[in-house]
Amino acid sequence: MNLEQLGYFGVFLAGAIPWLEAIGVVPAGILIGLDPLLTVVSAVVGNIITITVFAYGGAGIRAWALARREARGKQQKSDRWAKAQRSFDKYGVYGVALLGPAIIGTQFAAAVSVAAGVKPLRATILVGASMLLWAVAMAILTVWLVAVGDFGDN
Repeated sequence: MNLEQLGYFGVFLAGAIPWLEAIGVVPAGILIGLDPLLTVVSAVVGNIITITVFAYGGAGIRAWALARREARGKQQKSDRWAKAQRSFDKYGVYGVALLGPAIIGTQFAAAVSVAAGVKPLRATILVGASMLLWAVAMAILTVWLVAVGDFGDN
C-alpha cells in the first residue's frame, strides 16, 4: 500500500468517526493533496457505513427504551421526549437530514430520526444523501479556495 492509498484509507476511517465525518475530512484530504473526487468517495463510504449502523441501532435502542419505561410503570414517553418530538415534528426528517451533518453529526441525525419514528432505511437514505451534498459542497469550496488563494504547490 502506497502513501496515497493510505491517505484515502485514512479519509475513509475518519469519515466514519462521529463529528469528524465526511464534511470535515474532505477539506483536509484535499488540502494534503489527495484527489478531490476520490477523497469525497472515500469519506462518504466511510460515513454512510456508520450512518447505517446508527440508524438501525437507533431502532433497537428506541424499542428497548420504550419497553424499559413501560416495565417501570412510567408513561412510554417522558416530557423531554415529547419536547424533542415536537422539535422533530417542526423541522421534520428533511430538516434533521439537511442540518444534521453541520449541527449534530450525521450518525446522530440518523439515530434521532429513527427515534422519532422514521424507518431506518429512510433515515439512512435521507441523511446519507444530505451528507453527500455537504461533502461535495465542501470539496468544491475547498478546491475553489485553494485555486483562488493559490495554496497549492504551484
